[in-house]
Formats: sequence, C-alpha cells, structure tokens
Amino acid sequence: MKKILKEHFDKLILILLLISLVLIYYFVPNVKANVNKVFAMLVKGDFESIKTFVNSYGAYAMLVSFALMIMQCIVAPLPAFVITLANAGLFGWWQGALLSWVSSLAGASTCFYIARILGRDVAQRLVSKGGLEQVDKFFAKYGKNAVLTCRLFPIISFDYVSYAAGLTPMKYWEFALATGIGQIPAIFIYSYFGKILTQRMEYLVIGLLSFFTIGAVVFTLKNIYKTKEKQ
Repeated sequence: MKKILKEHFDKLILILLLISLVLIYYFVPNVKANVNKVFAMLVKGDFESIKTFVNSYGAYAMLVSFALMIMQCIVAPLPAFVITLANAGLFGWWQGALLSWVSSLAGASTCFYIARILGRDVAQRLVSKGGLEQVDKFFAKYGKNAVLTCRLFPIISFDYVSYAAGLTPMKYWEFALATGIGQIPAIFIYSYFGKILTQRMEYLVIGLLSFFTIGAVVFTLKNIYKTKEKQ
C-alpha cells in the first residue's frame, strides 16, 4: 500500500513540476524568448553563441550551463556536445569537463525517472515512438550492457537511451554507474578540443573522427568475437 501511494505521489509531483515549467515557458515572455534562442543555437551547433549566452550570466554561468544541459536531455534530440565545448571554453578543460559530466548525469537521470514514473506514453511524446522502439530492440539484445555500450560509443542518441532505460527493470544505480563511466571518454575529448576550438578547428574534427572510428572498430570486433563464441 505504501509503495502504491509513493508511486502516485511521485507521479503527481513530477506532473505538477512539468506543467509548471510549461506554464512558465508560455506565460513568461523573457523565459520563452531565451529558451527559443537557446534551442536555435543548439540546433545550429553554434558553440560561440552558446558560450556568449552562458557567460552573460556572470557568477551564475555554471548554474545556467547546468540547466541547459538538463533541458537539452529532456527535449531530445539536441546536441549536448555544443554545451560541453562551451563549458570547456569558458571554465577551462578540466573544470568544464567536470561540469559537463555532472550535468549530463543529472540530465540522463531526469530522463530515466520521467520514463520510469510517467511511463512510455510520456517518453514517446518527449522523443519519438520509432526512435524509442529502436532503442528497445538494442536493450533486448544487449541487456544492461546497452547503456554502457551506447555511452562509450554513441551509436544511439544519449537521451533516447536514458528514456528507454527508465522503461526497463534496470535499477537506477546500475544506470547511473554505466552512464557515469561511459560518458567520460567523450566528455574528456569534447572538453579538451573545446578549449582549443577557437584556435585550431581541425583538431576537433580529427579528434572526433578518431574517437568514433576506434569506437566503431572495437564495437564491431566485440560483436564478431561474441558471435564466434556462440558458434
């Protein structure tokens, strides 16, 4: 009985929170204008504009960046790497990397609990039915390892994986551990190149291509090995 009441209470609180955010967006002009502005910058991948926007908040810049990362996670799919690059450019590569790591984990956790508490119908409205079904198949094939695999080698949208994980029996600590470990390489690389982005753009391109190529090769070899082992 207590468990049922807690589930209903959690659902009610989360629904009220989401409704409040929607109302604020529609009825506070300044908030709506800034959110739309950020969305446009993220869609364009405008690293410099995001950096300028975050920096304009001065002492609250880190909090604004944290909030942007969570917003980006909820409203998928938007590119998180743009915020990670901006964080590195503003706060230095290791401080920016730490901020991006913590805020990404917070955003992923938010998606996880939205799906777990409110269910598939709400998750599908925030992402897409087809995209979520594709991730479901990946989870059915790889189980709990799907989260770590997708974090290490981002072959599927970061946020889709978070929502899909919330719809499985996976425990939160398992999800958080896999996400926390799995996102370290990508955030490290994005942050490092974000620091030097304004100087040498080609370094970013070379670094990202190398990272994804190595990831694809390792993932492919792993699958080949598993297939041979089964045979």
